[in-house]
Amino acid sequence: MTASQGAQRPLGAQEGRAADEPPRERKRPQAGTADALERLWPRLWRPLAGQRVALEPLSPEHEAGLFAVAAHPEVWRWICPYPAGTAACFHDWMEDALGLARRGEEAPFATIDVRTGQPIGSTRYLTLRPRNRGLEIGWTWLTPSAWRTGANLEAKLLLMTHAFEELGCMRVEFKTHARNERSRAALAALPAQFEGIWRKHRLIPEIGIRDSAFYSVIDDEWPAVRANLERRLSVDAAA
Repeated sequence: MTASQGAQRPLGAQEGRAADEPPRERKRPQAGTADALERLWPRLWRPLAGQRVALEPLSPEHEAGLFAVAAHPEVWRWICPYPAGTAACFHDWMEDALGLARRGEEAPFATIDVRTGQPIGSTRYLTLRPRNRGLEIGWTWLTPSAWRTGANLEAKLLLMTHAFEELGCMRVEFKTHARNERSRAALAALPAQFEGIWRKHRLIPEIGIRDSAFYSVIDDEWPAVRANLERRLSVDAAA
């Protein structure tokens, strides 16, 4: 799991909802929800399908399933204040992600287990720079049962293939807490190029001061990175 951006606003219970109330049934997103992202970068936010996982543009229909697999504090240690303590708090997390999509700022996905059809985590495109042909992959989390299953590898392969080969990116970047050794090892193994540490880069509620480690893959490196990811996935499949 690549633990990237942390939400900077505190997450709290929604007024008028009990802490143990399950997520509300939500209407399907209205047409036009993705308009801002489509205007900014056509075809950025679309479904991506693999053998192990599928990435679906995040929608309210994913809320209950994601809430069910998000209730593991260790998932969020390096990302943001724990958002899954109550259904109301997780609803706030969902609304924040969907609001960023509606405003054309980020493109969040639900990560779906292809075998079961159920959500197992989330990831997104952010720091979108279509004029400069660059973006970031971050906010990646998986429920612990999906760790070391190849789910994260394939999600990265899907996102980077789409970015480099369909969107025409020349740079894809990642950042994580400098102390998050698990995430940094996963990025180095892509392999992504370590670019340095921004000291005292962010102040995250309940986590504190964060130094951020930056990594990137550029278009010249992508063929070798893709071959490595495909090789690792084939080894996992044969095991």
